[in-house]
Amino acid sequence: MSDYTIIKNNQTIPLQNIPVFEYEDFLLLNTSLLKEESKHCVNYFGYKIQGKLKLICCIADDSQSTIILSSSEINQDDTEYPSFSAQHLSFHIFERELHENFGINYTDHPWLKPLRFAFNRADKNSRIENYPFYQINSEELHEVGVGPIHAGIIEPGHFRFICNGEQILHLETQQGFAHRGIEALFLNKKKLLQKTILAESIAGDTVVGHSMAFVNLWESLCNYQADEDLQFSRTLALELERIAIHTGDLSGICTDIAYQLGSSVFGRLRTPLINFFQIWCGNRLSKGLIRAGNNHFYFSAALAIQLEKIFKDFESDYTEMYTEFKELPSALARLEKTGVVTREQSTSIGTVGMVAKTSGIKRDIRTTHPHDLYQQLNHQPILKNHGDVYSRVQIRNEEIKQSIEYIRKLLKNIPEENKNRKPLNTPQTNSFTLSLIEGWRGEICHCAITDDQGELIHYKIKDPSMHNWLAVALAVRNNEISDFPICNKSFDLSYCGHDL
Repeated sequence: MSDYTIIKNNQTIPLQNIPVFEYEDFLLLNTSLLKEESKHCVNYFGYKIQGKLKLICCIADDSQSTIILSSSEINQDDTEYPSFSAQHLSFHIFERELHENFGINYTDHPWLKPLRFAFNRADKNSRIENYPFYQINSEELHEVGVGPIHAGIIEPGHFRFICNGEQILHLETQQGFAHRGIEALFLNKKKLLQKTILAESIAGDTVVGHSMAFVNLWESLCNYQADEDLQFSRTLALELERIAIHTGDLSGICTDIAYQLGSSVFGRLRTPLINFFQIWCGNRLSKGLIRAGNNHFYFSAALAIQLEKIFKDFESDYTEMYTEFKELPSALARLEKTGVVTREQSTSIGTVGMVAKTSGIKRDIRTTHPHDLYQQLNHQPILKNHGDVYSRVQIRNEEIKQSIEYIRKLLKNIPEENKNRKPLNTPQTNSFTLSLIEGWRGEICHCAITDDQGELIHYKIKDPSMHNWLAVALAVRNNEISDFPICNKSFDLSYCGHDL
């Protein structure tokens, strides 16, 4: 068995440098790696090439800040393969997608069900109306369906509960029945601007996170080194997006426990933050701000003064409101010990972002695989150990304060605008590259493969929600069904980020 390949975040290598293993060795290698908690799968996907299906697995080694790459080529026929998921459940989401898209059959997959109902799925007879929801036959139990459209954000998502009275025994989620085909569009759209706009459209609440993953990847493909001006704007924007969404989520959490004062105040405090993006780049969601090899909206000293004023006004009201919130017994009664995800569960299913960190797992790309200016910031992840709704509230609160501190540190040394940037080169041919970003939800991963003309032949996106939807289902078990809204909001996972 040949050695695997090791790369760093945002590193491009020749595709031929990724070793090709026999499937059994490929399985053994990657499942063995995950025996250590410091390693987890950041992406596992397949694409068709020369009549075969090429599988590429990317395992992050968080202790070494490296990504371990390996591949295998298999036939698309009636052959059945042993599954990675039977050895480590965190692979289940990737193998379900491989099964759905390419018809790969597994001998021992524990939960082989459709993932997205993609338009290009292998079995067109597999439809949402016949999705095989888990059932328990009992006269004492009942099912509750929620969806198929989320009442608040108007996105497709269905939840199927099995309950004993008010107690939830089981929850199964099914998000992907309005497949958008974004990954395929990355191949079809030839202009860089078109691809960038696609990246901005992956998830409306993570425009900075996904745009940053794309431009970092594209610059690596083009062998382009972003200067400090570009890295400064991107790092600041990513932290500002984190502050804004965390604040809005605190408002939503208050709404779901009928604490209207908190809902109103946190909601109001979010508005100036996203309005600052409007001042900076002309769009409240930051669309148009991040571009590969360019910066159309230089962050000036005048903008820094405005942002500091926003923070000053924000902090006094935020601190007062959060103090009231955390000391309210009726609020704490709804948050503490509700929706618990244990460390063992988090490790098993491969959670990322807040879900991992509330279970005591140090999984934060800003520390483990730093990019842009995060090495200068020396980021230290905030960890909790109870894995409940209140832990997810606490992480949001502490990350808001931490991100404000980071931005203030950045504002002390605003780089000069670079008006003489070199143009981007053409993408490297027959290459593979990978970009990891710590969005506010957690780990975002974009992968790209080019052909001998430098054109994309495969583009793979992974939103952190992919890892964490199963955590929602585990968190609500043995809770009352009335606790589901607060549990769900405390995760605040993406429907459209899943539905690629």
